[in-house]
Amino acid sequence: MEKIKFTLDTHESGVQESVEFYVLEQTRLGGNQYLLVTDVQEGDGEALILKEVSGAGAKEAIYEIVDDDTEMSAVAAVFENLLEDVELT
Repeated sequence: MEKIKFTLDTHESGVQESVEFYVLEQTRLGGNQYLLVTDVQEGDGEALILKEVSGAGAKEAIYEIVDDDTEMSAVAAVFENLLEDVELT
């Protein structure tokens, strides 16, 4: 399982924080790239669905946590189909 480091956007403090997540799966839906990530390599952990929001030709990918309920449900259903043993709640 691939582990990637994200730099958090912390405009208020000016301090660059980073966090690492394991990528469970990735998919494209409606022209958008999504990642399903977790904080633990095995077992039950916190999972997030991230949406790439960086523009074409960007040097680094920029992701935001999906928080729209309709979008979250649609993308979660795709990830559940791709990963048969995963149930997203």
